[in-house]
Amino acid sequence: MILYSGDLSPYSAKVRMQIYAMDVTDDFSFELPLAQFFSGRLKEVSPIGRIPILKTNEGLIPESEVIAEYIDELYPERSLLGSTPMERANIRVLSRIADIYLMDNIFLALGQMRVPEPNQAIIELLTAQALRGVMALEEHLSEGGCAAGGDDLTRADCALVPALYMCDRTLPRLGVANPVLGLAKTEGYWARIQQNEHAARIIAEMDRGLKARLDGTEQQRVKEAMEAAALTER
Repeated sequence: MILYSGDLSPYSAKVRMQIYAMDVTDDFSFELPLAQFFSGRLKEVSPIGRIPILKTNEGLIPESEVIAEYIDELYPERSLLGSTPMERANIRVLSRIADIYLMDNIFLALGQMRVPEPNQAIIELLTAQALRGVMALEEHLSEGGCAAGGDDLTRADCALVPALYMCDRTLPRLGVANPVLGLAKTEGYWARIQQNEHAARIIAEMDRGLKARLDGTEQQRVKEAMEAAALTER
């Protein structure tokens, strides 16, 4: 299977972390069609036009949460979704907080940095929603161990690692302090989870993606990919 994925995409990162934690990496390859992605033509691959996209022998699957569910069902003996209905509900709540309240709002707010005249009102609205999400996370997180409690990673951790990475590394670029700091459970969790080998791998990949974006490496790769694609189309 092929996962169309980018280093800095938090939605892609959560699926990659799940694959790493389930120890099924050999069944996947990771690619990013640069020319299509950065030219807005990813819809040629999938109508939604966003990564991640999972290419299987049976067809394409978009949307990170749907892909995550598919992978869990594909390897039920390695599932990261808990063993009881209540455990699964709690894991899904944590994952939803990460996706909807944190990643979605931060991702949209960062989009204002790519326009000539950023709208400060939009930035403030979206970052306020992210702050609200962090406060909800503080209430739902386990006191110790992994996100849902205990020593075993779940899909909640896979979603929260890239979400909290964005709180830590990218929100300050919008002039907003990392909202995790000062919240006992969330700050403690973020410190603990970074010691996990799979979380550390994802953080390193996202750092690599952020560095490439900031130092111009990504832009150069995109330019080269676009030029190669133009030659192929002639």
